This record gives sequence, C-alpha cells and structure tokens, in this order.
Amino acid sequence: MNAKETSMAAIPADLEALLATRRDGHGMPRAVYHTPALYDAEIERVWHAGWLFAGFTFEVPNPGDYLTLSVGGTSVLVMRDDAGSIRAFHNVCRHRGTLLCRADAGHVRAIVCPYHSWTYSRQGDLVNCHGMHEGVDKSKLGLKPLACETVAGLVYVSLAAQPPAFAPLRDEFAPAALPQGFERAKLAKAIEYEVEANWKLVWENNRECFHCPRCHPQYIKANFDIYDEGTAPDAVKARMAAAFARAQAKWIAQGIAVTHAHGGLATFPDPERDLWFAADRTVLVEGWDTESMDGQRVAPLMGSYQDSDVGVLRMRSLPNFWVHASCDHAVAARLLPVDQRTTRVRAYWLVDAKAREDEDYALDKLLPFWNLTNEQDWDICKWQQKGVDSVGYEPGPLSRVKEYNVDAFVRWYLKAMRAAGN
Repeated sequence: MNAKETSMAAIPADLEALLATRRDGHGMPRAVYHTPALYDAEIERVWHAGWLFAGFTFEVPNPGDYLTLSVGGTSVLVMRDDAGSIRAFHNVCRHRGTLLCRADAGHVRAIVCPYHSWTYSRQGDLVNCHGMHEGVDKSKLGLKPLACETVAGLVYVSLAAQPPAFAPLRDEFAPAALPQGFERAKLAKAIEYEVEANWKLVWENNRECFHCPRCHPQYIKANFDIYDEGTAPDAVKARMAAAFARAQAKWIAQGIAVTHAHGGLATFPDPERDLWFAADRTVLVEGWDTESMDGQRVAPLMGSYQDSDVGVLRMRSLPNFWVHASCDHAVAARLLPVDQRTTRVRAYWLVDAKAREDEDYALDKLLPFWNLTNEQDWDICKWQQKGVDSVGYEPGPLSRVKEYNVDAFVRWYLKAMRAAGN
C-alpha cells in the first residue's frame, strides 16, 4: 500500500496531528488505540486498501462452495464459480442491499436473496429479478466484484478499487510454500477467538518474543526466538550454530534452506521498502521435529517433505495473516477487526488431505501447542488494551535488541495511514 497505488485523499489534519505525536523508538500514543475517527480511517486506509487473506482454496473445492468474511462491517463473499475459478464479491444484494450469504461457509446452486428472491449465478450475474417492471437491465445489476488472487493454496481479496500489486507477494510465497502443500491440505480444526484488544496490539504482540520466556513456556522449548546473536549465552550460540549447519547441509538436497539463520525473530515488516509480506524458514531446537507439546510428530508428513527435519516455515502478510508450518501440520491465523477494542482471530490447524482423524492424528495431540500459545497471547493483548486505555498510560521506549519488529510495525502503520497524503 503506497501513494502510487491509491487515490485516497490526504488524512485529515487532526488525525495527522495525532499520529505525529508518536516519538521515534517508542510505542504509540494512547489515542491511537481508541480514537473513533482514527479507527474509521484505518478501515479505509489499511483494511480496505490492501490485500487480505480470506482463507484456503481447499475450503471451496467445488463450484458453489463459498466462505464469507466481514472487514470493518463490509461483508465479502468468496466463491468457486462454475468454471472452477475462485471469485470474490461484495456480499450484498443489488436490489436493496440485503446480506446474501449469511453463514461463514456453505454451498449454493445459485445465490438467492432471502428478502425478495433476486437470484444470481455462481459467476455473480443477476439471472432473475421476478416482480420487477420491464426494462430492468439485469446485465448491469450483477454482484459487485472484488479483486481476488490465489497463491500456493491461499486466497487473497482486496476491497480497493486499485489494489496494490499482488505479484511481489506471489513471487515470495509460491516457492516458499511449495514443499508444504497447502493446496493438498485439509482443515483438521478451526477455532474462532474474540480477542479483547485493538488489532494493532495483536500485531505488536506477534512481532516480538521479548515476552516469551515469561508467557510461553512451551513455545520456547521448541524455538530459538528468544535468543539474539548479541546477547545469547555462548552455549546457546553453539547450539544454534550446530542446528543451522546441520539443516543447511541436509535441506539443500530437498530444495529447502534455512532463510533465517539467527536467533530472534526475522525482520518484518520493512516499511522503507514497502514490504508487508515475508516468508522464512527457521530451525527447531535439537530433538524437536514439530511444534507439538513434546516435539514429536502429531500427523503424517505434509506436502513433498521426505522426513521430519524441515524446521518451521513462517509466512505473514499485513494486516491479517500469519502461519507456522511444521513437517506434519500448519497453524494459520486470520485477523479481522470487529471494533476498536475487539479483533476476531480464526485459527486453522491443517494436515495432509489424506490424513484420517483418530487414525493418523488426534486433536488432543494436534491442538495444545498453538491453542495454548494463542490463548496466552490473547490474554496478554486483553490486559495491554486495558492498560493503554488508562489515562496513566504513556508509551515507553522500545528495546532495539528485542522489539525492533514492533518499531517496524509502528512505522509501517504510520506510513500506511499517511501514504495517500504525501
């Protein structure tokens, strides 16, 4: 999202003045999290201006299969059409605006408005408006289309009239995700979380592992995220170096490689280069094959993996998607803003499409690692929201060693909000 790819007007002066109160190297001011006009501007300038992860292609395998999502009060319909293509539309009737498909997912032979029975094909064309006077031009009253793209089994939509270029994300995600086989996966479980926090706080939490030793005891057993090159103990540096060397030597034969050969989190986002997406592969701690409670596999291998030692594929795109994918399963998150203090997160647990529940995998083994981590994070975000709501809150300095990605996220957000005006 940048000024060249949007026709929005400059942000109002009072909101620009509010954003300008953020001090470099610090968190964001209290008003950024609960000013109604600023939240409305975020919906327009961030959520309705870029690309949003909507779901997975396997969720709509057949013509007439659909899923819906709500983005700041705007309902989006994603559907497989009769030709096998995935399309996206505004999920509103062209007659008097009634919401058409009201379930989160389903199947239709045709889209029939539940109010006055206007009927649309699975291509979005208006095919019947019984009871209307002669002269109604059905060809001009089809569902309003939205930009829709797929890559490596992921579906993205954009509400923008002129969306940003999708090709750079495709070029990044397609080769990184290929071995994982998302397009050959299935949904083992989905959990919807209502997070009592502003969407920006959810992302700030995601962008650092400074809190992990205290808040995620099971997560840090599997990953090197809490360590950085400068401050990690020598013994940990040696363990990391050995894990990276082993992985590089072994993985190259499988066509995969370590792309983040350091401790700590990979740098993301990069506001200076307008990078709002990234993919990288990290090693797991010695003795861990997957992100499970004991590190042991909990499902059959996914995609084209030949053995368990493939580390973790991490992919993310702002403002609403991330995934951690191990050798045997993947856990993704889709964020959607509900209001200033509520974010809806849908978490997906994916396994190979041929895997059979209770034979090849069991939910009581598959879910706990990331369900625990998610619930711990949502609790953190809830209490941070309560804190930043207080008149006593004043943003403190961010750690340059541990919170560099929080600072990068803040700078990305400020740039996205100001992009059209500069």
